[in-house]
Amino acid sequence: MKERHVALLRGINVGRANRIAMGDLRALFERLGYGDVRTLLNSGNLVFTVSGAAASDAGSRIEKAMTTRLGVSARVIVIKAKELAAIVAENPLGGLMEDPSRFLVTVLASAADRNRLEELQKKNWAPEALAVGRRAAYLWCAAGILKGPLNLAVSRALGDAGTSRNWATTLKLLALAEEEA
Repeated sequence: MKERHVALLRGINVGRANRIAMGDLRALFERLGYGDVRTLLNSGNLVFTVSGAAASDAGSRIEKAMTTRLGVSARVIVIKAKELAAIVAENPLGGLMEDPSRFLVTVLASAADRNRLEELQKKNWAPEALAVGRRAAYLWCAAGILKGPLNLAVSRALGDAGTSRNWATTLKLLALAEEEA
C-alpha cells in the first residue's frame, strides 16, 4: 500500500548555490519510483507517495540521486504526511503566533534529535520562545527569524539534523499533503 510522504530539503533555493528547478526535482523523484509527486512553490518541499518498504531509505536515496544526477548536495528529511499533521496539531506555542512568518517549525531528522535541544530548553529566550515536541521544535522569533538569537542557537545545536519552515509554509505543505491526488 502506498502512503503519502513529505520531503523537506534543507538549504535548497537559499542563495545561488543550491537552486534546483522544481520540474527537475519532480522528475528526479519520479525516476526514483515515487508517485503522485507534487512540489510546493519553489520551496524545496515535495509531497509524494511510496510503499512502506521503500519509504525507509527515501531520504538517503533522494540525497544521493540529487548529488549524482543534479549536482546538488542537500540534506533531505522525509516524514509521513500523518507525521506532519501531528506536528501541526501538537503546536504548543499557537497562542504566540501574531505573525506566522516569525513562527518556525523545525522538523527533526529523528525523534532522538530532541536531545540536542535539551540545554536550549533550559534557557529563558523571552521575548522569544522555544518548545520541543515529539518530532519538531517550535520557535517564536519575536524580532524576526534572522534578528533574534533563538533560530541561530537551534540551527547550531541541530546542524543538519533539522530543517525549518515558517508556519504559513508548514500549513500549505500540510494542505498539499492532504489533497486528493
